[in-house]
Amino acid sequence: MSNRKASAAALPASAALTIEEVRAVRHWNAHLFSFSISRPPSFRFRSGEFVMIGLPGDGRPLLRAYSIASPAWSDELEFLSIKVPDGPLTSRLQTIEPGDQVYLGRKPTGTLVADALRPGKRLFLLSTGTGLAPFLSLVRDPDIYDRFGQIVVVHCVRQVSDLAFRDELESHLADDPLVSDQALLQLSYIPTVTREAFHTQGRIGSLIADGTLFRGLGGAHRFDPQTDRAMLCGSMDMIRDLAADLEREGFVEGSNASPGDFVIERAFVG
Repeated sequence: MSNRKASAAALPASAALTIEEVRAVRHWNAHLFSFSISRPPSFRFRSGEFVMIGLPGDGRPLLRAYSIASPAWSDELEFLSIKVPDGPLTSRLQTIEPGDQVYLGRKPTGTLVADALRPGKRLFLLSTGTGLAPFLSLVRDPDIYDRFGQIVVVHCVRQVSDLAFRDELESHLADDPLVSDQALLQLSYIPTVTREAFHTQGRIGSLIADGTLFRGLGGAHRFDPQTDRAMLCGSMDMIRDLAADLEREGFVEGSNASPGDFVIERAFVG
């Protein structure tokens, strides 16, 4: 079976890695899938962090950084991934099935965490493609609703079928056992598509420039460094352009050591 070629029946152990079982796989379209795996009892992470995921390679594990999409309270870990036909890891990872095994790094880390931001009123989670993943974890964390009065998830993709988890976000996480009541009042979801007809079209930068992003949110129709905070995750072009725009508006980039007005995940930026 192809999935057994992708992940061996029993992976060799490693001091830096645990061996986890695939619990579920969901194929969104021909080039996008999500999967969940077992979670070690000792594994702890902050919402928004990433961890290494992998399969055996030639002589050493083949690993890649994946943002954790599941909430910190879940007993499973979920991830969102693209499918790259000739990708060293994703060409094999996309064939996994429940019961297969994968490597999981023992030490999650990252800067897309609430602790890296100063207090504010509105939190904008700006993402493209699979950059949505860390924000799926954040919006299911009760703490984020205590820190900010309004949470705005913006997800920009090429085609409508790329809007992973759209139903869950449009329902304001109605099935979430911890944050459904808060999300109903505080969570806004703005999906936008660039290559197909959709009710919101255009790149995030364009939606900011013409004010579309702010319609219906209440408050200022532009970013305000006094009250707004932002997290950016996705394509390098988006992160570079929007980070520069925010800095021109007076926003200061934050980090775990020095909280600021916006953060990006530099581990994924080349």
